[in-house]
Amino acid sequence: MRALVAMSGGVDSSVAAALVLEAGHDAIGVTVKQWQGPDGQLPVTGCCTVSDAEDARSVADRLNVPYYVLDHVEEFTREVIDRFGAEYLAGRTPNPCIECNRRVRFAALFDRMESLGCDVLVTGHHARVVGVPGERRLLRGVDRSKDQSYVLHMLDQSRLDRIRFPIGEMTKKEVRDRAAGLGLRTASKPDSQDLCFVGGDYRDVIRERFGDADRPGAIVDMGGVVLGEHSGTTGFTVGQRKGLRVAVGEPRFVVSIEPDTGTVVVGPRSALLAEGCSLADVSWIATGAPRDPAIEIQIRYRSDAVGARLVETSGGWDVWFDVPQEAIAPGQAGVLYRGDRVLGGGTIVAALQGVSV
Repeated sequence: MRALVAMSGGVDSSVAAALVLEAGHDAIGVTVKQWQGPDGQLPVTGCCTVSDAEDARSVADRLNVPYYVLDHVEEFTREVIDRFGAEYLAGRTPNPCIECNRRVRFAALFDRMESLGCDVLVTGHHARVVGVPGERRLLRGVDRSKDQSYVLHMLDQSRLDRIRFPIGEMTKKEVRDRAAGLGLRTASKPDSQDLCFVGGDYRDVIRERFGDADRPGAIVDMGGVVLGEHSGTTGFTVGQRKGLRVAVGEPRFVVSIEPDTGTVVVGPRSALLAEGCSLADVSWIATGAPRDPAIEIQIRYRSDAVGARLVETSGGWDVWFDVPQEAIAPGQAGVLYRGDRVLGGGTIVAALQGVSV
């Protein structure tokens, strides 16, 4: 078997490549160039940097596998960065890593896999794929603190059939220990916490791409009383407390964002509670929606999944929580689980109040 290994320059993808070779297979390493600086070169801060590419190439050299850099800057700029800015300007809070996986990264990797005659795609994600009769299932990684299944919920059966996540059965410590034992330079490299195209303030990226489109306006309470002013709605997200610069004697949180008028509405923490959320652009891992409406939903990348009930509507799907949840941010992904198994997911478009039907 020949595997195309996506190598980000981190320890996880480095060990994934090594495990492919240990299993007796051939490997070809690739790095997807998604973002570049004004000079047309890879950036020096954030992630997907010059040093990341150098680390990936070094590991490929040590493992004696061919290595290529794939240039997909144009697609990434159009499908991820511009969407990221447009979503913030519309008052939503996007997850660009999900949009990258959905619109750019996996398409690029699968295309190159075919052209290079590879049988499978291997990545360093902390997730698992298992086969049952007639179906491939996506599961959380064994190391729940590093689980990345949330950002993979858009993968379908055809892609899961040709994807391997070899470190999904390992803890992060085990991955680093394996890298150290192999003498890989990435063994102790810290995990990246940054968006690849944001080296500092994400609002700088929005200003660069959209100019002065960010609308300043008023910060008001839930009764419409003006409490302060702000320089642009893109600096806020639902549930935010810090940086509001309003003093009313008790903590206030962003409850909603109204970009058309440049208004940011704040209120007490209790105002953040919602009984459910609506999802759009829902995709399913299997061939359709689960028959049993009892599911779990994860509404942020690093939150816990909570019990809920799934209801189909004329325009998408509603999810009603077993217990009200805080800070439902439109634009984020709502990913549906049953235990460790990913069922699918979609984009949160609204918080719901009232009684489910």
